[in-house]
Parts: sequence; structure tokens; C-alpha cells
Amino acid sequence: MRKLIVKANEKGQRIDKYIRKYLNNAPLSYIYKLFRKKDIKVNNRRVDINYIVCENDEISIYASEDTLNEFNVKNTIATSNNTIDIIYEDENILVINKDPGILVHEGEENTKTNTLNNDILNYLKNKGEYSEEDIFTPSCVHRLDRNTSGVIIAAKNLLASKELLELFKNKENLTKEYIALVNGKTNNDGTIDAPLLKNEKDKYVRVDKHGLTAITKYKRLTFNDKYSLLKVNILTGRTHQIRVHMAYIDHHLVNDDKYGNFNANKEFNSIYKYKYQFLHSYMITFSNIKGPLSYLSNKTFKAPLKTKQIQILSDLFKDLIIEEI
Repeated sequence: MRKLIVKANEKGQRIDKYIRKYLNNAPLSYIYKLFRKKDIKVNNRRVDINYIVCENDEISIYASEDTLNEFNVKNTIATSNNTIDIIYEDENILVINKDPGILVHEGEENTKTNTLNNDILNYLKNKGEYSEEDIFTPSCVHRLDRNTSGVIIAAKNLLASKELLELFKNKENLTKEYIALVNGKTNNDGTIDAPLLKNEKDKYVRVDKHGLTAITKYKRLTFNDKYSLLKVNILTGRTHQIRVHMAYIDHHLVNDDKYGNFNANKEFNSIYKYKYQFLHSYMITFSNIKGPLSYLSNKTFKAPLKTKQIQILSDLFKDLIIEEI
């Protein structure tokens, strides 16, 4: 028999989900067999499978130590000495200014060592706010492309994760703004309403009438004879949306190695030696938030441009005042 104490960052989930995360190597049939046989107790009492666990609940699992050791595989954190640029932090969330070139989540092409999520876990572990034995794993609640920089939000506990995932899914009470450098002189402002379809095989996204609704708005901040600097707002959150939409109107994102103008990229790189697409997630604003994260209502989180980005823009646009963007 093994006893577990529910931590603050684990509360608010059903007991079966809690057990499934703890016995993460066990087949589902075994998990539900434990419940059928009444081998799970909370505070020395039998509970329904839909019981919501509370902080400091004592959960008892009646099984042999050999079985528990086999089915409980500890989460391992790959050591990382990377620092993270923290914009804001409280007991629920971390707001980070991500560097370009960093993957957010572990993917097929990489190990978990080289991700922002892993850097976050190392940071929280060093603070004493996370350990490999925790059932809930802090994580970013939305994505940025590897080569996109800027503001990204991570949840430090389960409750915050559930609330934020819902907010980012519905998009009703938050807005996201980006800074984008594109080729050519755009209109002063514009709206791109073009459905996007993703090829799951090669992950390539294209404008297609059979795709999902995608709407992008932009406002030109400044321009010269070769480039326009835009503030971009996405009303939907499709994969590669800004990159594909800007290519669609023939104002390709500078240095985009998938949808961009490759000749223009070559010329840009020869001058500025900047190897990432010039797209920066500049700002996230929450509006009317209900529930446990209501204190985020009407809050705005801004991620300053990176040093190299500022240097490039200052060279391209002599009259640009970065602080006024």
C-alpha cells in the first residue's frame, strides 16, 4: 500500500485522472480495476471515480510495492543551464520572453533537453516549486514556432493550466499582437481573410477554400523601399497563420525559410546575419476573465524586442522610435 498527499498544484482534478498520472505506466484496465475493487481510498474513505481531489487529501493505493514501482515511472528533468527571460511571475503563471531558435515543446525531431518547457522545469525545480515526483508538470499553454520570439505563458499548477488552455482555445477574452518585418511596401492597414489547410504529412500550410477560417489584421508602423514593419493581430490561431497569410498577399515574412522569398532572405542574411524569421510575439492582453484567474482581467504582458532585432530595425528605419511601438 502507498499513501500520497495531494499538493496545491495538483488539486482540482478527478481522482481517476490523478491515479492515471501517478501510475503512468499502467494499462487503463488496471487503473479501473483498482477502483472496482475499492483499492483506492481518500482520507481513509472510499470515493467515487469522479471525486475531485483537494489539496492535502491523503490518497491510499492498495497494491504491492513491486506493482506500484513498475507502474510509477518518475518524470526526469534533463539538466539545463539556460536562463529564461521572465516578464511576470506569480503563484499560478510564468510569462516569458522567448528567444528565437528555441522549441517550446518536445517534438519528434528533438530531445526534451532543448526546449523552453525543460528550461522552465529546471527553473522551478531550483526554486523548490517542482520535483520529478510531482503528478502535475508545469508547461506552456500555447505555442510559438521555434524561430518566433516573444511572449509566451506557462501554467505552474493544474487549475491555472485548465483555465488558460480554455482561454487560448476560445480566444474570446484575450488578444495577441505580433511585430513582423515583411518584404515590400504594404497598405497602411489590412485584413486577410483566407482559410488555411494544413497537410498533416509534411506540416505545410496553404490557403485553401476547404481549410479552417483564418483572419489576420495588420497595421503598418513604418516602411522603406524594401521592407514594411507591421503590427499584426490574429483573430484566429491557425498553424503558421501570419507566415502563410503574409506570403498570400505577396509580402513575405523576412527570413521565413518555409514560406518566404528566398532571394530576399539571402540578401537580408548577407547584411544582417540574422538566421530567424522576423516575427515577434509582442503582447498578450486579457480582457474580462472569470474564475480563479480573474485577477488577470485587463492585464497586458509585453515582451520587448530582442537586442539583435532592435539593431536591425534601427538600421532599416532611421526615424523609428522603438519605445513607441
